[in-house]
Amino acid sequence: MSETVRIYINARPVDVDAAATALEAVEAWDETQAVAVRSGERMITDSRGIVTANNTPVHNGAIFRIVRTRQTAGEDPDFNPL
Repeated sequence: MSETVRIYINARPVDVDAAATALEAVEAWDETQAVAVRSGERMITDSRGIVTANNTPVHNGAIFRIVRTRQTAGEDPDFNPL
């Protein structure tokens, strides 16, 4: 039996394999959100809002947040360059 660690994703506790990556942890938490991360619609951040690489190893007590990927100015219909 493998060792597990408790992490938190969007304030919810998730127990995952100690060798899991951030993306694998998201997949264990919510497969739909993992698909969105893979497609670039969402991204993983740490508790401070700093982008976390999908292959970042998890550790006990890690806090991740799943957030929308920011639009670029060209994709924003309300963008005003002035």
